[in-house]
Amino acid sequence: MAKIEIKVNGKARKADVDPRLLLVHYLRENLNLTGTNVGCDTSQCGACTVMIDGQAVKSCTVLAVQADGSDVTTIEGLAQDGKMHPIQQAFWDNHGLQCGYCTSGMILTSVEILKHNPHPSEAEVRHGLEGNVCRCTGYHNIVKSVLAAADAMGGK
Repeated sequence: MAKIEIKVNGKARKADVDPRLLLVHYLRENLNLTGTNVGCDTSQCGACTVMIDGQAVKSCTVLAVQADGSDVTTIEGLAQDGKMHPIQQAFWDNHGLQCGYCTSGMILTSVEILKHNPHPSEAEVRHGLEGNVCRCTGYHNIVKSVLAAADAMGGK
């Protein structure tokens, strides 16, 4: 067993974990943060995306021990004071989901897209989301949601 200490959604968490435990399984099974989904287990779909130290990362490619000492944000930690993050609100307003399985990964990837490019074009949003797969919507409303969030956030 390996001892880890990770700040998850602003709260320090300590655990003894199997060194082979993936971060996605630590979050879901140890912390019951089930908004992070396991989609493909091959890092192609992005359903498991979380933020590690402010960068979008596919948590099925990271061991929990590799995140030791890091600050991890899951979809559950994005809203503040009971109010949805502007990207979450934009997904809600623009129906940027269908079944919702990929939505948490799409939203967290969108956070990173807008962090680096607060005023992206549609093509830049589509390029930024290439590592995430939605099998339901065809991306139109997802892209529309990210662009609406960019407008709502005004470059923040």
